[in-house]
Amino acid sequence: MIAEGEKSDTEFEIDPNAMRAARSAKELARDMTDEDYGVAVPARRIPFPASISAEARAKLEQLVGADGVPLNSLHTMPLPGDHPGWKAVKAAAEGQYAAAVRGLAGTLRSQVATIHTNGATIHIATPETISYPECAYIDFHGGALVFGGGDACIAQTRMQADQHGVLCYGVDYRTPPEDPYPAALDDAMTAYRYVLERHGPKRILVSGRSAGGNLAAAMLLRAREEALPMPAGLVLLSPQADLTESGDSFQVNQLVDVILPGSLMRNNQLYAADAELSHPYLSPLFGDLTGFPPSFLQSGTRDLFLSNTVRMHRALRQAGVPADLHVFEAMPHGGFMGNTPEDRDLAGEVSRFARACWEGE
Repeated sequence: MIAEGEKSDTEFEIDPNAMRAARSAKELARDMTDEDYGVAVPARRIPFPASISAEARAKLEQLVGADGVPLNSLHTMPLPGDHPGWKAVKAAAEGQYAAAVRGLAGTLRSQVATIHTNGATIHIATPETISYPECAYIDFHGGALVFGGGDACIAQTRMQADQHGVLCYGVDYRTPPEDPYPAALDDAMTAYRYVLERHGPKRILVSGRSAGGNLAAAMLLRAREEALPMPAGLVLLSPQADLTESGDSFQVNQLVDVILPGSLMRNNQLYAADAELSHPYLSPLFGDLTGFPPSFLQSGTRDLFLSNTVRMHRALRQAGVPADLHVFEAMPHGGFMGNTPEDRDLAGEVSRFARACWEGE
Protein backbone atom coordinates (compact mmCIF):
# COMPACT_ATOMS: atom_id res chain seq x y z
CA MET A 1 0.00 0.00 0.00
CA ILE A 2 1.32 3.45 -0.88
CA ALA A 3 1.02 6.21 1.67
CA GLU A 4 -0.28 9.61 0.63
CA GLY A 5 2.48 11.68 -0.88
CA GLU A 6 4.63 8.66 -1.75
CA LYS A 7 5.27 7.36 -5.24
CA SER A 8 5.49 3.79 -6.35
CA ASP A 9 8.61 2.62 -8.18
CA THR A 10 6.53 1.78 -11.19
CA GLU A 11 5.57 5.40 -11.67
CA PHE A 12 9.17 6.13 -12.56
CA GLU A 13 9.31 3.42 -15.21
CA ILE A 14 6.53 4.63 -17.51
CA ASP A 15 7.72 4.47 -21.11
CA PRO A 16 7.67 8.01 -22.55
CA ASN A 17 6.82 6.51 -25.93
CA ALA A 18 3.69 5.02 -24.41
CA MET A 19 2.81 8.42 -23.02
CA ARG A 20 3.17 9.98 -26.45
CA ALA A 21 1.06 7.22 -27.95
CA ALA A 22 -1.71 8.10 -25.53
CA ARG A 23 -2.14 11.56 -26.98
CA SER A 24 -5.37 12.26 -28.74
CA ALA A 25 -5.61 11.92 -32.50
CA LYS A 26 -6.15 15.66 -32.64
CA GLU A 27 -2.81 16.33 -30.93
CA LEU A 28 -0.95 13.87 -33.15
CA ALA A 29 -2.40 15.54 -36.23
CA ARG A 30 -0.99 18.90 -35.20
CA ASP A 31 1.09 20.75 -37.74
CA MET A 32 4.70 19.92 -36.93
CA THR A 33 5.73 23.45 -37.79
CA ASP A 34 3.90 24.60 -34.64
CA GLU A 35 6.29 26.55 -32.45
CA ASP A 36 5.37 24.31 -29.49
CA TYR A 37 7.37 21.54 -31.15
CA GLY A 38 10.38 23.66 -32.04
CA VAL A 39 13.56 24.86 -30.39
CA ALA A 40 13.46 28.12 -28.48
CA VAL A 41 16.46 30.14 -29.66
CA PRO A 42 17.48 33.17 -27.59
CA ALA A 43 17.79 36.46 -29.42
CA ARG A 44 21.36 36.96 -30.54
CA ARG A 45 23.40 38.44 -33.36
CA ILE A 46 24.99 35.86 -35.63
CA PRO A 47 28.43 37.11 -36.73
CA PHE A 48 29.89 36.63 -40.18
CA PRO A 49 32.50 33.91 -39.74
CA ALA A 50 36.25 34.24 -40.11
CA SER A 51 36.19 30.97 -42.06
CA ILE A 52 35.37 32.74 -45.35
CA SER A 53 37.42 35.11 -47.47
CA ALA A 54 37.72 38.76 -46.60
CA GLU A 55 36.02 39.57 -49.90
CA ALA A 56 33.04 37.39 -49.01
CA ARG A 57 32.76 38.92 -45.55
CA ALA A 58 32.77 42.40 -47.06
CA LYS A 59 29.93 41.43 -49.41
CA LEU A 60 27.82 40.16 -46.52
CA GLU A 61 28.51 43.23 -44.41
CA GLN A 62 27.24 45.48 -47.20
CA LEU A 63 23.83 43.82 -47.00
CA VAL A 64 23.15 44.37 -43.31
CA GLY A 65 22.22 47.59 -41.53
CA ALA A 66 23.87 48.90 -38.38
CA ASP A 67 21.08 47.27 -36.39
CA GLY A 68 21.97 43.85 -37.82
CA VAL A 69 18.82 43.62 -39.94
CA PRO A 70 19.31 42.43 -43.55
CA LEU A 71 18.49 45.29 -45.89
CA ASN A 72 16.58 42.96 -48.21
CA SER A 73 14.18 42.10 -45.38
CA LEU A 74 12.88 45.67 -45.40
CA HIS A 75 11.03 45.03 -48.67
CA THR A 76 7.62 43.34 -48.71
CA MET A 77 6.13 41.81 -51.82
CA PRO A 78 2.51 42.63 -52.77
CA LEU A 79 -0.28 40.17 -52.11
CA PRO A 80 -0.71 37.64 -54.94
CA GLY A 81 -3.89 39.33 -56.18
CA ASP A 82 -2.38 42.82 -56.31
CA HIS A 83 -1.32 42.77 -59.95
CA PRO A 84 -0.75 46.54 -60.23
CA GLY A 85 1.51 46.30 -57.19
CA TRP A 86 3.49 43.47 -58.77
CA LYS A 87 3.89 45.39 -62.01
CA ALA A 88 5.28 48.34 -60.07
CA VAL A 89 7.74 46.10 -58.23
CA LYS A 90 8.82 44.50 -61.50
CA ALA A 91 9.45 47.90 -63.06
CA ALA A 92 11.61 48.92 -60.09
CA ALA A 93 13.52 45.63 -60.22
CA GLU A 94 14.15 46.01 -63.94
CA GLY A 95 15.70 49.40 -63.24
CA GLN A 96 18.03 47.86 -60.69
CA TYR A 97 18.96 45.03 -63.05
CA ALA A 98 19.65 47.54 -65.83
CA ALA A 99 22.04 49.45 -63.58
CA ALA A 100 23.84 46.22 -62.69
CA VAL A 101 24.10 45.25 -66.36
CA ARG A 102 25.64 48.63 -67.19
CA GLY A 103 28.29 47.82 -64.62
CA LEU A 104 29.24 44.77 -66.70
CA ALA A 105 29.94 46.89 -69.79
CA GLY A 106 33.26 45.94 -71.30
CA THR A 107 33.60 42.69 -69.37
CA LEU A 108 31.41 40.53 -71.61
CA ARG A 109 33.01 39.31 -74.82
CA SER A 110 30.38 37.08 -76.43
CA GLN A 111 27.96 38.30 -79.07
CA VAL A 112 24.23 37.81 -78.62
CA ALA A 113 21.23 37.51 -80.90
CA THR A 114 17.59 37.16 -79.86
CA ILE A 115 15.02 34.94 -81.53
CA HIS A 116 11.29 34.48 -80.95
CA THR A 117 9.72 31.10 -81.60
CA ASN A 118 6.28 29.78 -80.67
CA GLY A 119 5.83 32.58 -78.17
CA ALA A 120 9.17 32.00 -76.44
CA THR A 121 12.08 34.46 -76.35
CA ILE A 122 15.56 32.95 -76.50
CA HIS A 123 18.87 34.84 -76.37
CA ILE A 124 21.71 33.01 -78.15
CA ALA A 125 25.21 34.03 -77.09
CA THR A 126 28.25 33.05 -79.15
CA PRO A 127 31.65 33.22 -77.40
CA GLU A 128 34.75 34.69 -79.01
CA THR A 129 36.36 31.26 -78.98
CA ILE A 130 34.19 28.17 -79.22
CA SER A 131 35.78 25.32 -77.28
CA TYR A 132 33.05 22.76 -78.00
CA PRO A 133 31.50 23.51 -81.43
CA GLU A 134 28.74 20.91 -81.21
CA CYS A 135 27.73 21.64 -77.62
CA ALA A 136 25.11 23.87 -76.06
CA TYR A 137 24.33 25.35 -72.66
CA ILE A 138 20.67 26.11 -71.90
CA ASP A 139 20.39 28.64 -69.10
CA PHE A 140 17.37 29.58 -66.99
CA HIS A 141 17.80 32.79 -65.03
CA GLY A 142 16.76 33.37 -61.44
CA GLY A 143 14.44 36.04 -60.09
CA ALA A 144 11.89 34.46 -57.75
CA LEU A 145 9.75 33.35 -60.73
CA VAL A 146 8.83 37.00 -61.41
CA PHE A 147 12.00 39.01 -62.09
CA GLY A 148 15.31 38.68 -63.95
CA GLY A 149 14.24 38.77 -67.60
CA GLY A 150 15.22 41.19 -70.34
CA ASP A 151 18.64 42.81 -70.08
CA ALA A 152 19.55 40.79 -67.00
CA CYS A 153 18.80 37.54 -68.83
CA ILE A 154 20.86 38.67 -71.82
CA ALA A 155 23.81 39.54 -69.59
CA GLN A 156 23.69 36.19 -67.82
CA THR A 157 23.47 34.36 -71.14
CA ARG A 158 26.61 36.12 -72.36
CA MET A 159 28.41 35.39 -69.09
CA GLN A 160 27.71 31.66 -69.45
CA ALA A 161 28.89 31.64 -73.05
CA ASP A 162 32.12 33.36 -72.02
CA GLN A 163 32.63 30.96 -69.12
CA HIS A 164 32.01 27.69 -70.97
CA GLY A 165 33.10 28.45 -74.52
CA VAL A 166 29.90 27.12 -76.10
CA LEU A 167 26.72 28.50 -77.57
CA CYS A 168 24.51 29.53 -74.68
CA TYR A 169 20.74 29.67 -75.04
CA GLY A 170 19.24 31.95 -72.39
CA VAL A 171 15.51 31.40 -71.99
CA ASP A 172 13.77 34.72 -71.30
CA TYR A 173 10.66 32.97 -70.05
CA ARG A 174 7.37 34.76 -69.46
CA THR A 175 6.53 35.73 -65.89
CA PRO A 176 3.50 36.75 -63.83
CA PRO A 177 1.39 38.66 -63.18
CA GLU A 178 0.98 39.00 -66.95
CA ASP A 179 1.79 35.35 -67.66
CA PRO A 180 1.44 32.90 -64.74
CA TYR A 181 2.06 29.14 -64.83
CA PRO A 182 2.32 27.29 -67.15
CA ALA A 183 3.64 30.04 -69.46
CA ALA A 184 7.25 29.83 -68.21
CA LEU A 185 7.30 26.03 -68.43
CA ASP A 186 5.79 26.17 -71.92
CA ASP A 187 8.60 28.55 -72.94
CA ALA A 188 11.14 26.17 -71.43
CA MET A 189 9.78 23.29 -73.48
CA THR A 190 9.81 25.38 -76.64
CA ALA A 191 13.44 26.31 -76.00
CA TYR A 192 14.44 22.72 -75.31
CA ARG A 193 12.88 21.51 -78.53
CA TYR A 194 14.58 24.35 -80.42
CA VAL A 195 18.00 23.37 -79.06
CA LEU A 196 17.38 19.64 -79.64
CA GLU A 197 16.80 20.41 -83.31
CA ARG A 198 20.32 21.87 -83.50
CA HIS A 199 22.37 19.82 -81.04
CA GLY A 200 22.44 16.18 -80.04
CA PRO A 201 21.02 15.56 -76.56
CA LYS A 202 24.38 14.32 -75.27
CA ARG A 203 25.89 17.65 -76.28
CA ILE A 204 23.40 19.71 -74.27
CA LEU A 205 23.76 20.85 -70.67
CA VAL A 206 20.77 22.40 -68.87
CA SER A 207 21.32 24.87 -66.05
CA GLY A 208 19.20 27.01 -63.76
CA ARG A 209 19.77 29.11 -60.69
CA SER A 210 17.11 29.68 -58.05
CA ALA A 211 13.78 30.05 -59.91
CA GLY A 212 15.62 28.93 -63.04
CA GLY A 213 16.51 25.70 -61.24
CA ASN A 214 12.82 25.11 -60.69
CA LEU A 215 12.16 25.48 -64.41
CA ALA A 216 15.18 23.43 -65.48
CA ALA A 217 14.08 20.46 -63.37
CA ALA A 218 10.38 20.84 -64.17
CA MET A 219 11.22 21.02 -67.87
CA LEU A 220 13.06 17.68 -67.71
CA LEU A 221 10.11 16.08 -65.90
CA ARG A 222 7.80 17.25 -68.65
CA ALA A 223 10.29 16.41 -71.40
CA ARG A 224 10.44 12.83 -70.16
CA GLU A 225 6.64 12.67 -70.12
CA GLU A 226 6.64 13.88 -73.73
CA ALA A 227 9.24 11.25 -74.73
CA LEU A 228 12.03 13.75 -75.38
CA PRO A 229 15.63 12.66 -74.72
CA MET A 230 17.47 13.77 -71.61
CA PRO A 231 20.47 16.12 -71.91
CA ALA A 232 24.04 15.25 -70.94
CA GLY A 233 23.84 17.00 -67.58
CA LEU A 234 21.87 19.23 -65.24
CA VAL A 235 23.18 22.10 -63.10
CA LEU A 236 20.97 23.33 -60.26
CA LEU A 237 22.31 26.33 -58.37
CA SER A 238 20.32 26.81 -55.17
CA PRO A 239 17.15 25.63 -56.94
CA GLN A 240 13.68 26.79 -55.93
CA ALA A 241 12.63 23.16 -56.09
CA ASP A 242 9.81 23.25 -53.52
CA LEU A 243 7.23 26.02 -53.81
CA THR A 244 5.48 24.74 -50.67
CA GLU A 245 8.57 25.83 -48.70
CA SER A 246 8.42 22.77 -46.45
CA GLY A 247 12.17 22.41 -45.83
CA ASP A 248 14.03 23.02 -42.57
CA SER A 249 16.18 25.89 -43.83
CA PHE A 250 13.12 28.06 -44.47
CA GLN A 251 13.03 28.37 -40.67
CA VAL A 252 16.67 27.93 -39.67
CA ASN A 253 18.11 30.36 -42.23
CA GLN A 254 15.34 32.93 -42.07
CA LEU A 255 17.04 36.35 -41.77
CA VAL A 256 20.42 34.57 -41.68
CA ASP A 257 20.39 34.61 -45.48
CA VAL A 258 21.06 38.28 -46.22
CA ILE A 259 20.25 37.90 -49.93
CA LEU A 260 16.97 36.04 -49.50
CA PRO A 261 16.00 36.62 -45.87
CA GLY A 262 12.43 35.33 -45.95
CA SER A 263 9.66 33.42 -47.63
CA LEU A 264 8.79 33.80 -51.31
CA MET A 265 5.31 32.35 -50.81
CA ARG A 266 3.59 35.39 -52.30
CA ASN A 267 5.74 35.01 -55.43
CA ASN A 268 4.97 31.30 -55.53
CA GLN A 269 1.23 31.86 -55.28
CA LEU A 270 1.34 34.58 -57.93
CA TYR A 271 3.27 32.27 -60.25
CA ALA A 272 1.09 29.19 -59.65
CA ALA A 273 -2.23 31.06 -60.03
CA ASP A 274 -4.82 28.34 -59.35
CA ALA A 275 -2.45 25.38 -59.70
CA GLU A 276 -1.42 23.22 -56.73
CA LEU A 277 2.00 24.26 -55.39
CA SER A 278 2.98 20.65 -54.67
CA HIS A 279 2.49 19.52 -58.28
CA PRO A 280 5.85 18.28 -59.62
CA TYR A 281 5.77 20.78 -62.50
CA LEU A 282 5.68 23.51 -59.84
CA SER A 283 7.72 21.74 -57.16
CA PRO A 284 9.98 19.28 -59.03
CA LEU A 285 11.34 18.02 -55.71
CA PHE A 286 8.14 15.97 -55.46
CA GLY A 287 8.43 14.46 -58.93
CA ASP A 288 9.77 11.11 -60.10
CA LEU A 289 13.39 11.90 -61.00
CA THR A 290 14.15 8.50 -62.48
CA GLY A 291 16.16 8.80 -65.68
CA PHE A 292 17.47 12.31 -65.00
CA PRO A 293 20.98 13.06 -66.28
CA PRO A 294 24.05 13.42 -64.04
CA SER A 295 23.45 16.47 -61.87
CA PHE A 296 25.43 19.18 -60.10
CA LEU A 297 23.77 20.94 -57.15
CA GLN A 298 25.04 23.90 -55.15
CA SER A 299 23.99 25.78 -52.04
CA GLY A 300 25.50 27.48 -48.99
CA THR A 301 25.21 27.03 -45.24
CA ARG A 302 23.32 30.36 -45.00
CA ASP A 303 21.13 29.80 -48.05
CA LEU A 304 17.38 29.93 -47.43
CA PHE A 305 17.12 27.25 -50.14
CA LEU A 306 19.67 24.94 -48.52
CA SER A 307 16.95 22.39 -47.73
CA ASN A 308 15.63 22.60 -51.29
CA THR A 309 19.07 21.73 -52.58
CA VAL A 310 19.91 19.01 -50.05
CA ARG A 311 16.54 17.32 -50.47
CA MET A 312 16.74 17.50 -54.27
CA HIS A 313 20.18 15.91 -54.11
CA ARG A 314 18.87 13.08 -51.94
CA ALA A 315 15.86 12.58 -54.22
CA LEU A 316 18.13 12.33 -57.25
CA ARG A 317 20.41 9.84 -55.52
CA GLN A 318 17.44 7.77 -54.41
CA ALA A 319 16.27 7.71 -58.03
CA GLY A 320 19.64 6.29 -59.07
CA VAL A 321 20.91 9.52 -60.63
CA PRO A 322 24.61 10.42 -60.27
CA ALA A 323 24.50 13.72 -58.39
CA ASP A 324 27.14 15.91 -56.77
CA LEU A 325 26.31 18.35 -53.96
CA HIS A 326 28.51 21.38 -53.25
CA VAL A 327 27.71 23.37 -50.08
CA PHE A 328 29.79 26.50 -49.51
CA GLU A 329 30.65 27.92 -46.12
CA ALA A 330 28.47 30.87 -45.03
CA MET A 331 27.28 31.41 -48.59
CA PRO A 332 23.81 32.98 -48.88
CA HIS A 333 21.37 32.46 -51.70
CA GLY A 334 22.96 33.13 -55.07
CA GLY A 335 26.52 33.28 -53.79
CA PHE A 336 28.57 36.29 -52.73
CA MET A 337 27.59 38.37 -55.78
CA GLY A 338 30.76 37.59 -57.72
CA ASN A 339 34.44 38.50 -57.52
CA THR A 340 35.17 36.51 -54.37
CA PRO A 341 37.36 33.39 -54.14
CA GLU A 342 34.28 31.38 -53.26
CA ASP A 343 32.36 32.55 -56.33
CA ARG A 344 35.34 31.74 -58.54
CA ASP A 345 35.64 28.33 -56.90
CA LEU A 346 31.98 27.63 -57.65
CA ALA A 347 32.36 28.76 -61.28
CA GLY A 348 35.35 26.45 -61.65
CA GLU A 349 33.42 23.50 -60.27
CA VAL A 350 30.53 24.12 -62.67
CA SER A 351 32.95 24.40 -65.59
CA ARG A 352 34.62 21.11 -64.67
CA PHE A 353 31.25 19.38 -64.45
CA ALA A 354 30.17 20.80 -67.81
CA ARG A 355 33.37 19.67 -69.53
CA ALA A 356 32.98 16.19 -68.09
CA CYS A 357 29.43 15.99 -69.44
CA TRP A 358 30.37 17.21 -72.91
CA GLU A 359 33.44 15.01 -73.11
CA GLY A 360 31.50 11.97 -71.96
CA GLU A 361 33.59 11.32 -68.85
